[in-house]
Amino acid sequence: MTKIIFNKFDKTRIPSLPVAQFEGRIVVVLNEAEAEKAVDYLLTQPILGFDTETRPSFSRGHQHRVALLQVATKDVCFLFRLNYTGLNAHLVRLLQDTTVTKVALSWNDDINSLHRIGQFNVGHFIEIQDIVKDLGIEDMSLQKIYANLFGMKISKRQQLSNWEANILNDKQKMYAATDAWACINIYNEIVSLKKEGNYNLVVKEDNDEKDIS
Repeated sequence: MTKIIFNKFDKTRIPSLPVAQFEGRIVVVLNEAEAEKAVDYLLTQPILGFDTETRPSFSRGHQHRVALLQVATKDVCFLFRLNYTGLNAHLVRLLQDTTVTKVALSWNDDINSLHRIGQFNVGHFIEIQDIVKDLGIEDMSLQKIYANLFGMKISKRQQLSNWEANILNDKQKMYAATDAWACINIYNEIVSLKKEGNYNLVVKEDNDEKDIS
């Protein structure tokens, strides 16, 4: 069946779409020993989705350091609490890896945030905002790209929550895991559509949203 996609997805349609959520296992990583085990496992996987979260600042000119690095496979997501673990040697090993397919959205911004807490050479990452253009999609936000490709909504309600809280609540953990996992789904779908060519692009001109979250 031929899939219909749009160069610019109508944002007014998003609230009515069914919600997409990660249904796998979520593991919170709080120390270096746990980080080592998690990274050892992740580097055996064929593909990983990445994202970060930072506590929002409501004071002009002030920015908090990145507090969470989430890394997902298709069925498990590790939430590395960087405000506890720091950017330890195991995470550096993961970020510098060049063997595993790693995908993310707006990753340059995340790299800049991560470099504020530790230095590392950036390994091989695929930027979704680059490859989605191959299909003629112009939107840059995770929410709009996902809605366009899957007809489902990625909730952003927890985006401005406190990512440095002593304990992350279930809604925060689900939000974080879903964002990283969604990157894998988007990448796989783009690869499939490009290979099979079974899509039609509908070009729309009226959309000036520039959200990249």
